[in-house]
Amino acid sequence: METSVGLRLATISDAECLLAWRNDSATRSASHHQDEIRLVDHLAWLKASLARSDDRRIWIAEVAGVAVGTCRADKVEGAWELSWTVAPEARGKGIAHQMLSELVKQFDQQPLVAQVKVDNLASMKVAERAGFVLKRDSGQDDAILLYVHQSS
Repeated sequence: METSVGLRLATISDAECLLAWRNDSATRSASHHQDEIRLVDHLAWLKASLARSDDRRIWIAEVAGVAVGTCRADKVEGAWELSWTVAPEARGKGIAHQMLSELVKQFDQQPLVAQVKVDNLASMKVAERAGFVLKRDSGQDDAILLYVHQSS
């Protein structure tokens, strides 16, 4: 039986877990920007991001009140670009698919895209299972694939 994942908007009190997840080595390896982030830089980024609800939204995924991951949506060229990270201790439990499926529901028929590194097979599978289809290489980087949600 799958565990039920819910999403809530992130707050500044989530800074510590968001930074720990972001600086996890597996997360960094799957990210476009792989450098480790310093706390002071993370706090400045998070404060600014939380103030940008018109073009950036950040959620915390929870199971039974416990944070298990995060999703983000950034408005880019007329579409919402989605990204996600599962907490290291919650990986391998189907959380990413549930998070992304819940996130898609937040954007009723709006264009959605996701960029996934070509070596990130887990995120490719999650995107496809959540209704995204491979559209093309992103054009920015040979190592990045662009996925578009089928309803977009």
